Amino acid sequence: MSDRIEQLADRMTLQEQVAILSGEDFWSVPAIPRLGIGKLRVTDGPNGARGGGSLIGGIKSASFPVGIALSASWNVGLVQEIGAALADEVKSKGAHMLLAPTVNIHRSVSNGRNFECYSEDPILTAEMAVAYILGLQGQGIGAAVKHFAGNESEIERTTISSEIDERTLREVYLIPFEWAVKKARTWGVMNSYNKLNGIFTSEHNWLLTKLLRQEWGYDGIVMSDWFGSHSTAGTVNAGLDLEMPGPTRDRGQKLIEAVNSGAVSEAILRQRVVAMLRLMERVGSLDDNRPFVEAANDRPEHRALIRRAGAEAAVLLKNNGVLPLRGDGTIAVIGPNAKTAQIMGGGSAQLNPHYRISPWDGLLDALGEDQLRYGMGCTNHRFEPLLHGKFAVDYFANDSLSGEPVFTTTQEEAQAFWVGSVAEGKVDPSHFSARFTGSFTPEASGEYRVGIYAAGFGKVFVDGRLLADAWTNWVKGRTFFEEGCDEVVGTIPLEAGRSYEIAIEFATKPYSNLGISAFACGIGLPLGDDAIVEAVRLARNADTAIVFVGRNGEWDTEGSDLSSITLPGRQDELVAAIAQANPNTVVVLQTGGPVEMAWLGSVAAVLEAWYPGQEAGNAIADVLTGEAEPSGRLPQTFPVRWSDNPAHSQDREVYPGLDGKVRYEEGVFVGYRHYDKTGTAPLFPFGFGLGYTEFELSELHVDDSEFEANGSVMVSLTVANIGARDGAAVVQLYVSDDQASDPRPAKELKAFRKVQVTAGEARQITMTLDARAFAFYREKARHWLVESGSFTLRLGLSSADLKLTAKLQRNTTLMLPV
Repeated sequence: MSDRIEQLADRMTLQEQVAILSGEDFWSVPAIPRLGIGKLRVTDGPNGARGGGSLIGGIKSASFPVGIALSASWNVGLVQEIGAALADEVKSKGAHMLLAPTVNIHRSVSNGRNFECYSEDPILTAEMAVAYILGLQGQGIGAAVKHFAGNESEIERTTISSEIDERTLREVYLIPFEWAVKKARTWGVMNSYNKLNGIFTSEHNWLLTKLLRQEWGYDGIVMSDWFGSHSTAGTVNAGLDLEMPGPTRDRGQKLIEAVNSGAVSEAILRQRVVAMLRLMERVGSLDDNRPFVEAANDRPEHRALIRRAGAEAAVLLKNNGVLPLRGDGTIAVIGPNAKTAQIMGGGSAQLNPHYRISPWDGLLDALGEDQLRYGMGCTNHRFEPLLHGKFAVDYFANDSLSGEPVFTTTQEEAQAFWVGSVAEGKVDPSHFSARFTGSFTPEASGEYRVGIYAAGFGKVFVDGRLLADAWTNWVKGRTFFEEGCDEVVGTIPLEAGRSYEIAIEFATKPYSNLGISAFACGIGLPLGDDAIVEAVRLARNADTAIVFVGRNGEWDTEGSDLSSITLPGRQDELVAAIAQANPNTVVVLQTGGPVEMAWLGSVAAVLEAWYPGQEAGNAIADVLTGEAEPSGRLPQTFPVRWSDNPAHSQDREVYPGLDGKVRYEEGVFVGYRHYDKTGTAPLFPFGFGLGYTEFELSELHVDDSEFEANGSVMVSLTVANIGARDGAAVVQLYVSDDQASDPRPAKELKAFRKVQVTAGEARQITMTLDARAFAFYREKARHWLVESGSFTLRLGLSSADLKLTAKLQRNTTLMLPV
């Protein structure tokens, strides 16, 4: 610790010390002008830096590939490069810390936030996290790795208790955080909302102090997730340094009184203050007294990086030779994601991108318009399409829309997300109402659907007629971080070309757990059978059909798990119909995780493109045309059906949770470990992915000269590109304990390397394993144990393609303390 930090802590009054332990507003910690301490600012990530604006609109930012896409690249160098680029983005928003990365494990295939996380495997997740943090903090921007710990679903996430035994915690769910602390030296950790074994993580002394600080040696800060603190003395004593956001609810005067009464000791308070000052020194905010400025810097180098990363993340799941496209012949471009750029998931990770390149845009630029034909076929939206237009907005300083408005403005869409100051401070954010008035002119006649969902109370009127009422019988649903109701929809016949008056009324609810108010209103005309018929006609008359299907940020979102992993709407029907019409049908999926594929056997190719950021269409087109090699590999197993996945159970307490608990009954057998244990064949295995070339692994050599002494092993092998194109192989190394005394997975990923190999070239690579790669955790003894006996190393190109093996033998046990 620097002398300056000690001196500042000594000079601070109790009020000043307490002030920097909670937010001043939604995105900052207050300055202490008397001591020259500048304001610390944070911004949401992890696939960009949104800045201080709302989730909707605001200043524009670069949109990078989401977490699952980065992990699908299996390229730690690329992820570190992205971390460094994100540091530039954070600086452009006048901030010092990025609330990222998200490293929770893909326990189930239906977690709405899987898109934001890396993998079902702790080692792959940990490697990605370390690379991301090193890139970010190498440029002086702090990381806040999240969510610590046990937040693997979005159902009742602010109250539910994740019931996880210590062995499972240490072997699976804590490893990414442990590596973030020990290998990347992260400066920040964000606690999760949930309870862990009955105790809120923000008050969990074992988690925040004994494990994190005393065992792992962590010297950064722990901040609450937004509104994730529940007490004063309880959180401070447990190890929570910073309560966010501000203004404070649990600290401030309450904390001063807790110190004065002895409920919080001066020594504990000083530890929290010193941790905050150390963070401020590391990120430079301690001396940052510049005017606060946010800039929308659309950097060419970031555009290029996003495009390259998006292409490298794409996973080719099937290909009968139709890809890469030959560059001649007509192409039917079909599907709801063809002309809509699905670039990111929903929730706190979303931002206002500089631009969005759709797959249609990308193909148009790559191939020209003469080759392309377009048909939508069907829709895949969860909510009715957002209503756009010019709306007059009147705000009222009450929840009944009564009296004269206290503030009037205009906006261009029928949605709002209010946090912090509302109506330029003219109303109380927790007690106001608003009326939006505008018009809608349909392009076609038909029976339209009008929908609204709100964190608050909402109504929609069309020409004075109440069409959708999310007010009278409001019921909490799965929107707006579980603070909103599900969409309420009404129908009305509308005539093409006629203007209809739209009025939307909104009022705050008496209580919001996360301090937000929001609504969204949409109007849509459902597509009928004729849209599929037209798409089939286009496909039948084309040489190749490419169907762009999947989900979007309405489905893959914070605050809401998926109810199934079938494609929403009529997309499965569309794919099957197109495949029947054209044998050269390529399916491009954009999802935040697995989907069921009943049509798999009838299509020529399948490409999983995830949500690859603002360059989505260009990255996808690069892969389809062969400008880029599809070198992505699955970071999550794709099951045949939802019920095959590890969290499936007849017991609701296992998933989605029951009576305030969700029990991780599968223990360490998560992801591919579950499929190995049960003998369940997946649709596509963990680590799988095809390319436009082929690789062969050979000449395995294992140096186990140090294995008996310290548990370390060095593995080398040759990777040969035996195809006609340059490409990248992802070599995966799994370890099996052949005669374990405790139940262990059949194999566990312990190392990997992504290696670029030109056509006809052979390269030798080396990977190193330490003792932890062979150990399991013994809860009662409180140590990691490498047992005596035999181990098998398995190497290959996916978890189901491990052709190289080697045996190791230990004659003694090795105990590793925590």
